Amino acid sequence: MTSTTNGGRVLITGGTGSFGQTMVRRLLASGVGEVRVLSRDEAKQDAMRRLIGDWRVRYHVGDVRDHDSVLRASRGVDHIFHAAALKQVPSCEFFPLEAVRTNVLGSANVVEAAQRNEVASVVVLSTDKAVYPVNAMGMSKALMEKVAQAHARNNPDSSTVVSCVRYGNVMYSRGSVIPLFIEQIKAGRAPTVTDPAMTRFLMSLEDSVALVEHAFQHARPGDVFIRKAAACTIGDLAEAVCQLFDVPAKLDVIGVRHGEKQHETLASREDLARAEDFGDFFRVPLDARDLNYALYVSEGDPDGGPAADFDSANALRLGVPEIVNLLLTLPEVRTELGLRDVVPTC
Repeated sequence: MTSTTNGGRVLITGGTGSFGQTMVRRLLASGVGEVRVLSRDEAKQDAMRRLIGDWRVRYHVGDVRDHDSVLRASRGVDHIFHAAALKQVPSCEFFPLEAVRTNVLGSANVVEAAQRNEVASVVVLSTDKAVYPVNAMGMSKALMEKVAQAHARNNPDSSTVVSCVRYGNVMYSRGSVIPLFIEQIKAGRAPTVTDPAMTRFLMSLEDSVALVEHAFQHARPGDVFIRKAAACTIGDLAEAVCQLFDVPAKLDVIGVRHGEKQHETLASREDLARAEDFGDFFRVPLDARDLNYALYVSEGDPDGGPAADFDSANALRLGVPEIVNLLLTLPEVRTELGLRDVVPTC
């Protein structure tokens, strides 16, 4: 983080999750004056309070669905990281209105509260599932991005900068597949795989936090920052975990779950037509046209843009040896293996 957080106040919605806990620690190390954690789960807040043990972290029980609780938590805050969300694809498929209430309306509450409280910046966290969405979770996250961009489009003179970050699967985050595989292997079971040929992006928690920090430091209103990542097949990922734990790579194929794609897309060809490429990430600026389309329609668009999306089928594909090395960089995996201080050299 930069000196702009020194002595300042930062709010993290959904702050008891994997991202929130990592960001809280980084903010505290940067010299922040106060970090507020807004979430619904008082048990997780109590566990986090005892784990971190820093008086600068203040815990607010509330829900982003409730505008008043967000308004209170963001009063006097300088910056907001909006991580609260319903993230599980199957549960959102069964309860799509709950996904809308949290991911869309809750995000709108955060943006509106930030505007009313004159917060300097809001970074909202999105997902690859928001691109060409086929499930309720992705659809609600796509609308969350639209809420953030609409604020920038409709409030060009606002002092609140609202931007988005979009990234793929964060390895070993809560509810992700790697800890599930390890749990199954330790219980003597074969890892359950939906489809071995299915591909997914792989990103470390540190990379996701770094992208958020970049957006915080450099975003302009309505920007979307997209972290590039390598990908792998789910079958290769399961085989890599089996190798690490020295068990036969026997997989239990259970079939595709509700709302799952074969491949995920981080940046559409429409995104890439406007994007700036910064090496490790793309910046997609706001489409700031108003509702007067006459000039655009009469002149047309001479640049059709790229012919392909950036997706997990055409991204750099990791094989089993590369996945093994990547997994060994994760502190949680090293702990499970009894290799807490061992980091591989690739």
